[in-house]
Amino acid sequence: MNSMIQLLVLAGIAIFLILRLRSVLGTREGFEKPPMSVADTRDDLRREFEVIEGGPDRDITDHVEDGTPEAKSLAAMKMAEDGFSVSEFLRGARGAYEMILMGFESGELGDLEGLLSDEVYETFEQVVAQRKSQGLKIEAEFVGVRETSLAGVEFDRSSQEAEISVRFVGELTSVVRNADGEIIEGNPNEIKRQKDTWTFSRTMGSDTPNWILVATGD
Repeated sequence: MNSMIQLLVLAGIAIFLILRLRSVLGTREGFEKPPMSVADTRDDLRREFEVIEGGPDRDITDHVEDGTPEAKSLAAMKMAEDGFSVSEFLRGARGAYEMILMGFESGELGDLEGLLSDEVYETFEQVVAQRKSQGLKIEAEFVGVRETSLAGVEFDRSSQEAEISVRFVGELTSVVRNADGEIIEGNPNEIKRQKDTWTFSRTMGSDTPNWILVATGD
């Protein structure tokens, strides 16, 4: 009788221990991968890091296709100047477009000298002088920029000289008045769309932060 009681007690203890182990360790159901070795774990982490490190630069591929000459030139510019950002450049170009365009339309070129190459400044100056000689005056109001996109990229690695062409689609109102103040062209209530492709240049890594407008076109 005592032996039977001892067996029942031992069986109860064994069942209790099994239940406790299952609650602590859990159960395995279905297919599971075998445990990974330390070397396997290191290899996986290394591959994941290489994908991140060698992946495309979104600051570049958001504006030009990956692997193109333009993308490679932009990447070289980033290597030449730490902190250069394509997106920030385009934001700056957008602001410069408004400032330069409105300065040209109004004939006020004095504040633009630091933003224009000598050739572009002289061309603008000649056009403004011709208007004045004819007694013409342009009244313009800038509405906004509808589109800003990269149109071309060139980078000379030996001189560190960079040129980026930007395509703008701007909206503004504009009228031309004669010496008597009469409107001879345009409508002050009509928004017109203007398309321009401007090329900006700068030496990467230099202390001069300004990009200079070196060429204009449609």
